Amino acid sequence: MPWSKNDYPDTFKNVSTDVRNKAIEISNALLKEGYEEGRAISIGLSQAREAIEGKSEDRPHYEVKARDDDWVLRKKNSTSVIYSEDTKNVLLEKAKPYVTDHDGVLTVYHADGTKESTLYE
Repeated sequence: MPWSKNDYPDTFKNVSTDVRNKAIEISNALLKEGYEEGRAISIGLSQAREAIEGKSEDRPHYEVKARDDDWVLRKKNSTSVIYSEDTKNVLLEKAKPYVTDHDGVLTVYHADGTKESTLYE
């Protein structure tokens, strides 16, 4: 199903208007080429962010990691804690809007230190 500026995937709601419009354009083109809807959304958003905002390497990177008895949000390679919470889920509720507001990339880790996922690439 092709998308428009008024009807687009929920995934596109948390990005700037410029990125959203570009993502709609790219995703619609991928659908025409026969891509599966979910894949078209993912690729479209990633390529739109890169086209409008630059490569993710140019954006600030943040990490959610376990620390002793709590979870912390830090800028990558920094010792300063931005947020600290008792649980990962509570921290993510704060971290996601913070990282979005700062146009960053968020890497989330498991309690054992292994990488779980990367958001907003």
